[in-house]
Order: sequence, then C-alpha cells, then structure tokens
Amino acid sequence: MKHKAVSAPTLKRSMALMFAVSCGLAVANIYYAQPLLDALAYEFGIGHEYVGLVITITQICYALGLLLLVPLGDLLNRRRLIVVQLLLSAAALLVVAAAPSGALFMTGMAMVGMLAVVTQVLVAYAASLASPEERGQVVGWVTSGVVIGILLARTFAGIMMDLAGWRSVYYVSSVLTLIMACMLFRTLPRYDARKAPLSYLQLLRSVFALFLQVPVLRVRAALAFFIFTAFSILWTSLVFPLSAPPLSLSHTAIGAFGLAGAAGALAAARAGRLADRGLGQRTTGIALFLLLLSWLPTGYAVHSLLALIVGVVLLDLAVQAVHVTNQSMIYSVRPEARSRLTAGYMIFYSIGSAAGSITSTAVYAQAGWTGVCLLGAAVSAIALFFWAMTRRTGGRPQNT
Repeated sequence: MKHKAVSAPTLKRSMALMFAVSCGLAVANIYYAQPLLDALAYEFGIGHEYVGLVITITQICYALGLLLLVPLGDLLNRRRLIVVQLLLSAAALLVVAAAPSGALFMTGMAMVGMLAVVTQVLVAYAASLASPEERGQVVGWVTSGVVIGILLARTFAGIMMDLAGWRSVYYVSSVLTLIMACMLFRTLPRYDARKAPLSYLQLLRSVFALFLQVPVLRVRAALAFFIFTAFSILWTSLVFPLSAPPLSLSHTAIGAFGLAGAAGALAAARAGRLADRGLGQRTTGIALFLLLLSWLPTGYAVHSLLALIVGVVLLDLAVQAVHVTNQSMIYSVRPEARSRLTAGYMIFYSIGSAAGSITSTAVYAQAGWTGVCLLGAAVSAIALFFWAMTRRTGGRPQNT
C-alpha cells in the first residue's frame, strides 16, 4: 500500500542523533582495515607490498557507489533504500568476517566499500527532513557522526584485534549494522519527497550536468578536494613517525589520537548553525586559515605529543567546519536533486582522500615527516587562496 506524500516533518534532535550514529557505523566499515593490514597479510598470505590493495579496492568501490547508488535517493523512497543498503552491508560484513580465502575477502571488502555510501544517502535524507532554518545545524550534527566514525574506526579495530582477532571486528560491525537497519526501519518517517521524473541513466547523466548548472557545487566540491587531501595527508602518514624511534608507540596508542580528532570534529558541529545565519563564507575563511595553521604544531610531532594533539584538533576542527558549511550551502539549492548534489560533491571528497594517501606516503619516504607537513601546508594554502578567489561564486546561493 502506497503512502501519500506529506510535508516534511521537523527533524527531532533524537532522530538527528540516530542519523549521526548510523552514518558513523556505516563509514567506519571502510576504515577498520587500516590497523589490521599486518594481520590480514599473515592470514591470507599476501605480501606486505600488496596488502595495501585492501584499502585501494575499498576506496575505489566507495567512489563507484557514490556515482551509482547515492543518486538513487532522488529516484526511490529513501527510507527503503537506506534500510536495504544497511541489510546488504550487514551481509557483506559477514562475508568478510568468515572469508576462507583472500579472493573472497577482497570481494566482500569491495561490497562493503560500495554499500558504505549509505552514509551519504542518510545525510541527504536528514537535510530533506530538516526545516530550512535548521538545515545547516542538522547537517552539522549528522556529518559529525561521519567524521567521528572515520576517526574512531582505528581505535575500535585495534581494541577488538587485541581482544578477539581481526575477524571479530567485522562480526561485531555486522551485528551493529543489522540492529541499526531494524531501528531505522521502525523510526524513519514515512515521508516521500518529490522525486525526479528521470530514468536511472538520465539520473546519472544529470549528476554531471549539475556541475554546469550549479556554480556553488563546483566551488564547494573543489574545496572538498583540498580539505580532504590535507586530512588524508595527515592521517595516512601519521603512523610512521609515531611508530618509529624515538616515540615507538603501539598501534593502540596511535589509534587513540583519533579521540583528539573526534574532539575537534564535535567542536565544528556549530559551523552548520553559522551557515544557517548566512555566515558560511566567514566560517569557511576562518576554518581554512586554521587548517593552514594546524601544520605548524603538527610539524613538531616527533618532539612533542602535546603539539601534535593541538595540531590534530585544529585540523579536524577546520576540515569538519568547511565540510559542514559546504553541504549546508549546496543543499539550499535544487531540493529535488539533493542526493545527486551529494554524489557529485562526495566524489571530490573521495578523490582528495585518495590523492592525499598516495602523495603523503611517497613524500614521507623521500623527505620524512617535515616533508609531509610542508605538503599538507601547501595544499591548505592553495585551498585558502582558492576560497579567496571564488568568494562570490562560492557564496550562499539563492533558493530555486
């Protein structure tokens, strides 16, 4: 029986919290493997020079999911789409946890990566349910769950690995994902927004067309590329100076730095409220300046862990503030295309993350931690310059 379309309800804070938790659980699935690579290499007989493919395959499939699955939120009932994706994610996680061979493990990880884009469907859905006056604030709450999920995934995986082995990480995540799917099925409002009168192929083509039609999307997607390149430069290479002498920290201790990043991400949740008040450009400029500044204390990581903590908090505060502001701005146009806007925007996030990972490890091998910090500072400076040159185009657009 079909439900009649009704006006969007105001999103309660408890529901926004559930969206945030769901997003954090979903996105964490593609980051658990980072501290487990040694165990995975031993389990499946994969050479250390090739085990990094686990991360590469997962990220590639995540990017494919952004293009192929996220736009479906503008075509199908989002509530059903979210629940189905979470159920399939739970099944894929079981495949990973029980995989008897490297080939089946890689297949499961590919599916986990593609289905993890349910995170972006959830963000777009939360934005649709929120009133225009609170949309930025809601996006801030929900995307805080995303960043915290990314940052705490390493900590959770390291603890579970020590307690019960790497497979326990994916068994537990599968159960949690199944529970969340059931909770969302029961609690998500049966609200059907106006859907795009397009076929699936037309829907995919329109993702690219939106870049021509919506200037703010172009500018904010470029900023997403820069900030997540900087984010990935730090978090991909941080393990090297911390695990090497003279620090020689354990993997559990290294993962604990995610807690400092999470604190910064939570502090940035207010950026959405500032965007709702028309202060998105000012927030972006201040945050990008803090991003550039964060590399100064981060450069002293080998000499002072306190300085590193300050740098990590500043960087994650800045990245999250810009990310929330970006999404708040692009969601204020083309309400019927929010899922496609999300897909286009997040593809640049994914490309930036991959670029940061590749370049930071290469630079560390040649120039050490100082070279990595100079690279991060250069990317951050380019982002600040780009924002200054595009302030008019990247400002709050008029509703259409």
